[in-house]
Amino acid sequence: MISEDEVAAFASPGVGPHPEPWPEGEQYDPELLAQGDHRNVIDKYRYWTVAAIRADLDATRSKLHVAIQNWEHDFNIGSIVRTANAFNVAAVHIIGRRRWNRRGAMVTDRYLHVIHHPDEASFFAWLREREIAAVAVDNLPGSVPLETAELPESCCLIFGSEGPGLTEAMVTGAELLVAITQHGSTRSLNAGAAAAIAIYHYNLAHG
Repeated sequence: MISEDEVAAFASPGVGPHPEPWPEGEQYDPELLAQGDHRNVIDKYRYWTVAAIRADLDATRSKLHVAIQNWEHDFNIGSIVRTANAFNVAAVHIIGRRRWNRRGAMVTDRYLHVIHHPDEASFFAWLREREIAAVAVDNLPGSVPLETAELPESCCLIFGSEGPGLTEAMVTGAELLVAITQHGSTRSLNAGAAAAIAIYHYNLAHG
């Protein structure tokens, strides 16, 4: 049976003020040490500054990039960003509107490199300059099953907005179009769920 203390811990995630003496190091935030750290971070990063966490993650980021078309104020964008943070991707690209729905990200975008591109052309130019393969993810004619596709280690998985999906320009410009095989009656997966599956599939090969 769960105790009252355990219930309280679930209700208030994180840790309280750090007991003195405080640990030493530039990575620690004095305000967090004094007031507690209730952010959505793993235990290793408790009481660390945002800059210190980003710098530490930079040392181990994967070669995977994730891109999202932002034509609507889609809550799924934040969910995809949060998943991208969980797998420590190289960067997240927002294509279209600069402002995007951050609610689902749970402030995890602070620890990522988020890059904005006004349109598909500028986005593809950015990838070509760095020799990053563009892989579009959508259940469209001509797509190959994700589970049998060999994703390049240096690639960018591209997702469309919930509903309209990827634009024609994005599909045409991609080097590879993949789809997640489904067995039920629904025509498509939620965009956030599809992104989680595709990012996990990449990590099975390159994690």
